Amino acid sequence: MNENRKNIIVNEILSWKKARMLPEQYCDYLLALYTEGNQPEISKKGMKNRGLWKKHYLFILLLPLTLFLIHFTELSITLQMPLLILFVLTGIIFTIYFSRKGILLQIPIIVSALILLLTSVEFFSSVFPERPKFLYFNLIINCFLWLLCGWKLKQPAFTISGILGLILLIVYIFI
Repeated sequence: MNENRKNIIVNEILSWKKARMLPEQYCDYLLALYTEGNQPEISKKGMKNRGLWKKHYLFILLLPLTLFLIHFTELSITLQMPLLILFVLTGIIFTIYFSRKGILLQIPIIVSALILLLTSVEFFSSVFPERPKFLYFNLIINCFLWLLCGWKLKQPAFTISGILGLILLIVYIFI
């Protein structure tokens, strides 16, 4: 009976630690006290997931950095594009990494898609300012890429965004 109570208390402390109801140091102290220094493997597993969320937050910072490079610096297009392409490639690498780990991959996909959209629009607006047909073609390709991602990765947000983007683009072009 005593061992059963101890397991209940340890599980409760682990849930407090996971939900951050108590500071981590207090939970570690209580776990060490009740398990007599033998902390269960579950608590170590929960700590790994917290580091992955930090990677998501660091990755999200690429979006404001992209906007900063495009709109608030006086870098030429030949300097901006390699940096922005590097950001897109970083997004693809993060997406592949998160998909293999089985982690929430919507954030890197969405950020990568937005960076790709901003980069391609900036490129076609700068290189071909007098030819909006190139920009429209680029936007159509982006919408089809979103549709493909939505269908292939089973992400309804991308499918809806691709369809709405195509509809809005067609309405804008022909009206």
